[in-house]
Amino acid sequence: MLYVLALLLPPVAIMLTGRVIVGLIVLVIWLPAILISGGLGHPIFILLAWFLIHQRAVTR
Repeated sequence: MLYVLALLLPPVAIMLTGRVIVGLIVLVIWLPAILISGGLGHPIFILLAWFLIHQRAVTR
C-alpha cells in the first residue's frame, strides 16, 4: 500500500515509514519542484520513497 502512496505523495509515504524529518525535508523540496518544473522531478522522489519503504521492509 505504501508503494502506491509513494506514486502519488512521496513525502507522505516517507513519513509513514517512520522517517518524519526526511519526509518534511522532502516535502519542502518536492512542492516547489512540482510547481516550478511541472512534475519533472517527481520520479526522483518516487524512487527515494520506494527505496526507503523497501529498506524498512528488509530491516524488519
